[in-house]
Amino acid sequence: MDASVALPRSDTKVIGLISTAHFLSHVYMLVLPPLFPLLKDVYGVSFAALGLALTVFNVATGLTQAPMGFLVDRFGARAILIAGLIVEAIAFMMIGLFPSYWALIALMAVAGLANAVYHPADYTILSASVDGKRMGRAFSIHTFAGYFGFAVAPVMMVFLLGAVGWQMALVIAGGAGLAVALVLMAFSGVLKDETPAGAQAGGRKPKPEESASASGPQGIKLLLSLPVIMGFLFFVGISMTNGGFTSFGVSALVTIYEAPLAQANVPLTAYLFASAAGVLAGGWVADRTNRHSLVAGGCFLLVGLFVACVAAFSPSLAVVGVLFALAGFFSGMVAPSRDMMIRAVTPAGSTGKVFGFVSTGFNLGGAITPLMFGLLLDRVADPSILFWVIAGLSVATIATVLTAGNVSRR
Repeated sequence: MDASVALPRSDTKVIGLISTAHFLSHVYMLVLPPLFPLLKDVYGVSFAALGLALTVFNVATGLTQAPMGFLVDRFGARAILIAGLIVEAIAFMMIGLFPSYWALIALMAVAGLANAVYHPADYTILSASVDGKRMGRAFSIHTFAGYFGFAVAPVMMVFLLGAVGWQMALVIAGGAGLAVALVLMAFSGVLKDETPAGAQAGGRKPKPEESASASGPQGIKLLLSLPVIMGFLFFVGISMTNGGFTSFGVSALVTIYEAPLAQANVPLTAYLFASAAGVLAGGWVADRTNRHSLVAGGCFLLVGLFVACVAAFSPSLAVVGVLFALAGFFSGMVAPSRDMMIRAVTPAGSTGKVFGFVSTGFNLGGAITPLMFGLLLDRVADPSILFWVIAGLSVATIATVLTAGNVSRR
């Protein structure tokens, strides 16, 4: 068979496998927040205490994601990715089986450690396995799968909560991860990486000068370079803006509108599904412009505008759903431009460490945001202030986006 025909088929298989793992990683990030109004009573703790569980998860990921990137570049991505998925799946099963607050905290630390593998391993495998002409679409589909995981998680958890209860819902979610890990093991032969062994199996082999700069002090120097630092700060802003919606957005709506949990989850679900659609639209836009920073900055401005309308005008819950959906769509459009800006400043052979490091910005934002919003909801009389803060974070991120874009073009 002609290689030009076989390669796209192989690309599609790789993208499908890696995107499925990425989908599950994002599902796991959001299996708990839709249950927070219930878990507050189950554990007998405050919203801030529940926010601490998310903070522990993000701190564990944040502290280990960059080192995990070095391990991926040194030893290869496949085994590390599969092991991480298995450990995280088991951790969430255990949360369901052991309904103790301190067990929750410990297991979220384990899950956060396991979660550190995805971005370094995923981007390394995609960069080494997929034809460069299809890389933009590969990144877009990969990111779409993550956003789709965010969108599915609240719907799935509310459905399973009603069908089997919250504990068995978490066990089922964990079991899905074990099933996907088995699929990855079965098809691991098509997943290449940038290590010498991976290159021998058909992956992309770094040039000697790239390999020399990929590890040790030169690798650290790369991570501390201005383009990579600006990418890191860019990710922090994205995380804090998105985290405002996903961590306690539902809890704020339950309080403001005195709505049942299922109804209050509808605007968040609209936000998340629209975000996934926005990722695909953003991929189309990213293929047609090099001014990725301007696209991202305009999208963040619109996100801030739509969420400010929720805070300022107290619309009906149905209108909130529409505004959340619009905010989600433009939030999602940022992602492909984000990945292309980071890839543009990443030397071959350093994909794992660079994407691992900048992705740590997600975790720094994820560590700060739940505690901040949990304390906010515990202490203020008007929960709509949460949406003013989200709007402010979105607008503040624009400066970081524009600076990161200017640096990446130099």
